[in-house]
Amino acid sequence: MAPTADAALEALEAFESGPWGRKYPTLAPAWRRQWDQVIPFFVFPPEVRRIIYTTNATESLNSKLRSSVHSRGHFPTDDVAIKLLYLVLRGVSKDWKMPQREWTAAKTQFAVLLGDRFSIA
Repeated sequence: MAPTADAALEALEAFESGPWGRKYPTLAPAWRRQWDQVIPFFVFPPEVRRIIYTTNATESLNSKLRSSVHSRGHFPTDDVAIKLLYLVLRGVSKDWKMPQREWTAAKTQFAVLLGDRFSIA
């Protein structure tokens, strides 16, 4: 993980000129096209970025939400859909046994960054 946006750009250039960049020539240009959306994450400390970059939990949650919506087909109102998603989220949170290893450090950083808008509970 690059510590700064400049270091990340250098790493991207190294990737592009290296063997992986030659093997996958479309990746570096794709990152360059979206660079303005990538660099805002560098304002966060590394502990927070590590949590943001980890997508397994996010993908798992999205999968559960998609499958619950897909299995019901259609909804008569938006409120019904929102209630279903709420119930799925409530049920999924009961299955979370252990927090992600880096979450403790990230929570501390969130508390510093967000102040009273974030509770460590």
